[in-house]
Amino acid sequence: MIEESPGLNTRLLHADIDRTPYGETSEAIFLTSGFVYDSAEQAAATFLGEAQHYQYSRFGNPTTDALQRRLAMLEGAEACIVTATGMGAVSSALLSHVKAGDRVVASRALFGSCHWIVANLLPRYGVETIFVDGGDFDGWTEALSKPAAAVLLESPSNPMLDVLDIARIADLAHKAGALLMVDNVFASPLGQKPLAFGADVILYSCTKHIDGQGRVLGGAVLGRKQWIEETLQPFTRNTGNALSPFNAWVLLKGLETLPLRVAAMARNAAAVADFLADAPGILRLRYPGRADHPQADLAARQMSDGGSLVAFEVDRGKEGAFRFLDALKLIAISNNLGDARSLATHPATTTHMRVGAEERARLGITDGVIRLSVGLEDTADLIADLRRGLAAL
Repeated sequence: MIEESPGLNTRLLHADIDRTPYGETSEAIFLTSGFVYDSAEQAAATFLGEAQHYQYSRFGNPTTDALQRRLAMLEGAEACIVTATGMGAVSSALLSHVKAGDRVVASRALFGSCHWIVANLLPRYGVETIFVDGGDFDGWTEALSKPAAAVLLESPSNPMLDVLDIARIADLAHKAGALLMVDNVFASPLGQKPLAFGADVILYSCTKHIDGQGRVLGGAVLGRKQWIEETLQPFTRNTGNALSPFNAWVLLKGLETLPLRVAAMARNAAAVADFLADAPGILRLRYPGRADHPQADLAARQMSDGGSLVAFEVDRGKEGAFRFLDALKLIAISNNLGDARSLATHPATTTHMRVGAEERARLGITDGVIRLSVGLEDTADLIADLRRGLAAL
């Protein structure tokens, strides 16, 4: 049992561990699809909600419940629901909350699949959707001058690392009657606390920093207990967006080292950004921890560090970007991020390919842009590999 007020690192290792009678050190994995009852009466009472007993792992499981409690503690949220993937978290949060005739306002700079949900899926069900440039406060004011059901944004955004003013947008969203949903993946749960700035719902792809070792998929939605239990939970339970208990256990193990990994990755990213900023062949660089970031002051207020992602544009467009990526020997080409290994991708032909050329241009995602997720390698080795890429230009 933890006494007094332990620090975050201690809580991520020890908080709320529910050991079986065998006294295992690491949490047990309850890798089971269903559960048995002591009697028919207990089963009936469970389904009526009159008895507390696990029914089916799509509804609840001791391992996934442990992850939900740990994530809620980490985020400072009242409740959490974990999902099969990060996109499962985004889609469930939106689809459980909105109905035909509602309005959804979203920042224009969204991950490709999130953009597709807002631009293509929601309108099919009679939901009006509006995109706003993240830094255009007049645009936010206009879009939220009439009632809305939800506001969705990423900060920092994927892939150009735009930082949005969460507090100002939250104020406008609440006046319009909307819930503000913030995808906090790029900052990680340690780098930014959107709830402190007025956000209502926090979204994660747990695949990223929380696992952070390229092993499993998972997502999480965090917010107020009443909304989680009355709005989101019936949707996820009945549509089947459930996380595997095994994946939940892996993510619990990831949380134990999250502070160490995220801090080291941010230090590496800052060093890499400083190197690239002065490197030949680099036309543009974005890193929230640098003073030359367009929203540097805002990033300093909202984020505890610059994060583990760096975006930059190389000379010679797509040809230059491909030459750069193909010359790398240590940094792998992958569209994943937040991993212990450094990964680089070309957004225009991968993560944001289906956004369309016109929309990419509006977002500043040129054919020369590369998104770099910085890992835990030795800084000198990363910089040496980036030199190889630059030499290929």
